[in-house]
Amino acid sequence: MPEAALLEVEALDAHYGDFQALFGVSLSVGAGQVAAVIGANGAGKSTLLNSISGLIRSKANAIRFRGEPIGTLSAFRVLARGIAMVPEGRRLFPSLTVEENLIIGGQFKRPGPWTLKRVYEVFPILEERRHQASTSLSGGQQQMVAIGRALMSNPALLLCDEISLGLAPIVVRDIYAHLRGIVAGGTAAVIVEQDIGQALAIANTVTCMQEGRVALQGRAGEVTRADIQAAYFGV
Repeated sequence: MPEAALLEVEALDAHYGDFQALFGVSLSVGAGQVAAVIGANGAGKSTLLNSISGLIRSKANAIRFRGEPIGTLSAFRVLARGIAMVPEGRRLFPSLTVEENLIIGGQFKRPGPWTLKRVYEVFPILEERRHQASTSLSGGQQQMVAIGRALMSNPALLLCDEISLGLAPIVVRDIYAHLRGIVAGGTAAVIVEQDIGQALAIANTVTCMQEGRVALQGRAGEVTRADIQAAYFGV
C-alpha cells in the first residue's frame, strides 16, 4: 500500500456475532482520491464502510487513518478524526428541518471550508427549503441533505453507501455531478455502489467484492467491464 495513503485497510475481518462477513479485505485511498467499492447485495460492501466508520469494531491496525490505527475506535471518535458517513437510506432526523439536520453535522466544529453557506452554494435548493421538514423533500433532495450533513463535519474522507439507491437516473446524474465537485475540492471518498457506470466514472480505483472477499482490485481506467462482470458474478 502507498506510504502516503490517507486510509489503509489491511487484512480486515468483520463479524456479526458468530457470522463472519469480511475475510481479509484490503483497500487503500490516497488524499483527494475516490475508491469505488462494487458488488452484489450481500457482498460485504456496507460492512466494510461500517467497519471504517467505527460502527463495527475490528483490530486496531486493520484500519489506519493518516497513519494512526482506528480499528477499535467508536463511530463518534472516528467522525471526530475526519471520516464522515452518508448512510444508505439517508437516515435524516424526521422531526427536524433541513437546516437543523445540516447543523447537527457540524457539532464537532472541525476546521475546514464546509459551512452552511458553502453547503447552500453547492445545493441551492436546500437553502430554499431550509425551514421545511427534511422528510417533505424529494428523495434526491433528501440525499443532498445527507451529503451536506456529512460535509458539515469537514471530513477528510467521505464514505458514501449506495447514494443512488431508489433515485431516478437523472437525479443520480445530478448527485454525482455535485459529488465530483466535492472531490475536486480535496475531499477523498469511498463510494459503495451498485451502479457500476457511475462508480467507474468518478473513481481512481475500483474494488469488486464477493461474499465478503475482494474479487478484483485495480485502477479504474485499467479494469475492463469484462473483468468486473467476472468478479461481480464470480464467473
